[in-house]
Amino acid sequence: MSFERDDQDFSGKNGTGFEIKSLIPKIVQIWPWILVSIVVCFSVGYLITKTTTPLYKVESKFFIKDKESGLAIFEKPAIMDVGNVGMQNEIIILKSKPVAYQTLQELDFDVEYYKEGTFINERLYKNSPILIQADWTSPQIIDGIVKLSWESNESFRLSFEEEGYTKFLPDGSKVPLSNFPEDLEYPFNEWVENEQFKLKITKLDVAESGSTLFALKDLKSLASAYASDLEVAEVSPQATIMNLSLNTTNTLLGKTYLDQLMESYLKMELDDKNYVYANTIAFIDNQVSGVADSLRYFESQLENFRSQNKIYDISTEGAAVYSQLSELEATLRTEEFKREYYSNLKIYLVNENYRNLVVPSGIGIDDPILQALIENLMAMQVEKSRLLATQKELSPAVQEVNRKINDANQSIQELLNNIDLNSQLLINDLKNRIGQIEGNFRELPQTEQSLLRIERQFVRNEKLYTFLMERRAEAAITKASNKAVNKIIEPATPSGKVSPKPLRNFIAAIVLGFLIPVLFVFLKEALRTKIEDVKFLESRLNVPLLATILLNKTNSSLVVLNQGKSGISEGFRSLRANLKFVLPSDQQITLMITSTISGEGKTFCAINLASVYSLTGKRTLLVGCDMRKPKIFDDFNLKNNNGLSTILSGQESDWRSVISPSGYDNLDVLLSGPTPPNPAELLFTERFDTLIKEIKEEYDVVILDTPPVGLVSETLDLLSHVDLTLFVFRQNYSQRNFVEALNGMKSSKDLKNIYAVFNGVDGSKVTYGYGYTYGYGYGYYDDDKKKTFLS
Repeated sequence: MSFERDDQDFSGKNGTGFEIKSLIPKIVQIWPWILVSIVVCFSVGYLITKTTTPLYKVESKFFIKDKESGLAIFEKPAIMDVGNVGMQNEIIILKSKPVAYQTLQELDFDVEYYKEGTFINERLYKNSPILIQADWTSPQIIDGIVKLSWESNESFRLSFEEEGYTKFLPDGSKVPLSNFPEDLEYPFNEWVENEQFKLKITKLDVAESGSTLFALKDLKSLASAYASDLEVAEVSPQATIMNLSLNTTNTLLGKTYLDQLMESYLKMELDDKNYVYANTIAFIDNQVSGVADSLRYFESQLENFRSQNKIYDISTEGAAVYSQLSELEATLRTEEFKREYYSNLKIYLVNENYRNLVVPSGIGIDDPILQALIENLMAMQVEKSRLLATQKELSPAVQEVNRKINDANQSIQELLNNIDLNSQLLINDLKNRIGQIEGNFRELPQTEQSLLRIERQFVRNEKLYTFLMERRAEAAITKASNKAVNKIIEPATPSGKVSPKPLRNFIAAIVLGFLIPVLFVFLKEALRTKIEDVKFLESRLNVPLLATILLNKTNSSLVVLNQGKSGISEGFRSLRANLKFVLPSDQQITLMITSTISGEGKTFCAINLASVYSLTGKRTLLVGCDMRKPKIFDDFNLKNNNGLSTILSGQESDWRSVISPSGYDNLDVLLSGPTPPNPAELLFTERFDTLIKEIKEEYDVVILDTPPVGLVSETLDLLSHVDLTLFVFRQNYSQRNFVEALNGMKSSKDLKNIYAVFNGVDGSKVTYGYGYTYGYGYGYYDDDKKKTFLS
């Protein structure tokens, strides 16, 4: 075995971080903690699984026509194509609260039923043992679970067990409930009313006794919750089919909501498409009511006149005049009706009452320009309504639509001014022509004139009535034949459980239970500042490690001399054996033992290394060069009155006179002596050089116990007097940066023959295979067995 390695053997070592391989033994050592951590995490995972409310995903597919608003009024695009919105707008509208609110109005979700469970309450739907009707025109208790129990078929009891409830008022406001209702008996199948609630509860279960839980939810809060929970996404970028999904605690409940949501959306679309025809029908009905009354009046007058005057036919001349007047008056009445429509249209535009607009074609006015402008205006108004469902009035998109609506309004009003002027000219012309024909009418007999007047009024109202009824029938047929452009592709179906997933939770718990202790070891190692194991030294030191010394758990430093069969003694024997490979065995040996700071065990190592040499028969001298903090004298029960300081200061001329016998064969001690005022200067004198030379001539082994190199400066100057230097590191005491300090001294000062010793290793935590002289730890050697037994 050789320790004569060049510096390049150590130059590639990494001086920072830690090796994964060195952590494996430490992880193995904490296997009980890993097992405990896994059990704890598994228990937590089991508890989370049992206490997590199950969620299931329900999905459906919904088709939206491309490039067209789902709520558009007309199937053909408007001139400016403003009413068309993209898929993102459709997604926002589907997720909006107004759509959710209208959907919930068709459902009975305002009462939630639960079955009480050990860990969580199970949501019931369509299978509750009771039926609850809530009167929302009265105050109600919301935002809390209420327990309902019964012992008979006649009455029930309500229990309010939660700490806080909310009182919902009919005006839509909410206030905290401060006065809880008492637990009283109430009859089934009757309205129960007090200051907090008004309910009617019907028992559906046949069981004589039982209990269940319920909670009341106002539609506004429900709409907000369902709108936020709904997920809408395109099936693919090239398609206009939306995938609607909802996570719910009950699959039937989620299916019911999604199906009704799609139906409500289609109904809203159809209602908006038919709104214009509903306006047309309402406008015509308003006009028809007056015309019908006039028609009945003149019809009655005509019958009475013919009956009284016994005249039923008119003369040929009268018939000709009557035919001309009837045609002109019918045209006049139609033009007056159109002008009344223009007048009403102007009022709507001025008041910006766009919801009551009637398109010209709906009442038989054939004006393509006016028709297109009004359709465009109504389409933009629909677009504004859709934007306001998800945006504020001051948003840029709404402001832009408002600008376009105002421009369209002005354009229509300018056009109406021209149309109204032309209509007035046509009406004046018709009146003039009627006036001219009425001259011939006056030449007829008086009786015939009266008959013709009544018939003229009757026919004029009859034609107008027929005209209006035809227009109404056309609008009603169009309204009835309209259908929604969008459609349901796939009704809602459950697609699986979302959470909790027991297998995933248990696997995650086991992994987490394993990782927590392991990460703790990693973190502890990453933050460690002290040297813990020999592997660290071997991987980072630029000098060879000669031996590891076990931890001394006794009060005496003379372990080799007093406990020769201990693991510590064997460690020093291994150190002595390893020194044979680096020093000549047939020559005098001078060693120096030092460390970075005090407390790393350099004096302990010096004493026992000197002891192990003395046991081989070599005359050994232990020299205490640490004159600042002398320690050796106390371990050998000697007095430190004389020593190295008295020799070097000239107080003693013969060094042999201050040599102290240790009390053991072949081992002498040169104590450091009283602490001088100038210990560093004394070591630089010629007397010290002479002293060392003379000592080497008389002793086979000389071991110098020097001060720590990290605290004093004179230690490095002693290197010229020794054959080899041992640098001591102590487990869990020496800082890791001490290794770099030694490496730096070796490289910067070009020091030779420096070797390391790892001291104070805990034998109970020895990992086999590391280091050169770990041995078998405590308990293997006889002295260790005795000590363990006695302890």
